[in-house]
Amino acid sequence: MSNNLYEIKNISKIYGHGRGATQALNSINLTIEEGKLTAILGPSGSGKSTLLNILGALDKPTSGHVLFLGEDISNYSNKELSKFRRENIGFVFQSYNLLPNLTALENVEFSTEITGLPRENAENALRLLGLENRIKHYPTELSGGEQQRVSIARAIAKKPKVVLCDEPTGALDNKTGIMALKTLRDLNRDFGTSIVLITHSKEISKMADTVIKILNGEVVERFDIENPLNPEYIEW
Repeated sequence: MSNNLYEIKNISKIYGHGRGATQALNSINLTIEEGKLTAILGPSGSGKSTLLNILGALDKPTSGHVLFLGEDISNYSNKELSKFRRENIGFVFQSYNLLPNLTALENVEFSTEITGLPRENAENALRLLGLENRIKHYPTELSGGEQQRVSIARAIAKKPKVVLCDEPTGALDNKTGIMALKTLRDLNRDFGTSIVLITHSKEISKMADTVIKILNGEVVERFDIENPLNPEYIEW
């Protein structure tokens, strides 16, 4: 039985038409294993965020196929894609995207209510991330690191099959960035949650089980790391 979470088959993505067309991805083929922490590494403009958006069903490829746990989602309708995201995907972005008029708990509950899960899931996710004493605080009352942990709690509270992270430490300093990365690593190691982490940092990619390097919309290298680096030892 395959243990592939994703199978990407000959994916291309073109924005625009004619002379103004831009090819963001060019005939990409790759697999992402279930239960692993996978880093997609590349410089700005390499296509890595476009790939993440396709993995998360936020965007559709121009051509090619995306298989998730063996099922081709490439031709899903918008309604089917919305259901797919709701049931399978957790997102963590560089910007925390917290609703300012809601408390930490209410922000996480917003995610669980959409999926019909109990309130306890939100509370448990915040507790897991060490935020049990901050659940009634609003985003403006939280540090950057705490806000990012709330966004991670929001992503995992609905118990997704994979958490997709787009430069999750981009707005954080050294200390809080390492804390966020350690949280993601612990989620993967302790609970088997599949993590896909977009980063431009070669150093951060050393914490992954597998690294996929993208340049100019193409996969140029893929390799496994036998002994991933503990986030605490990342040189910022």
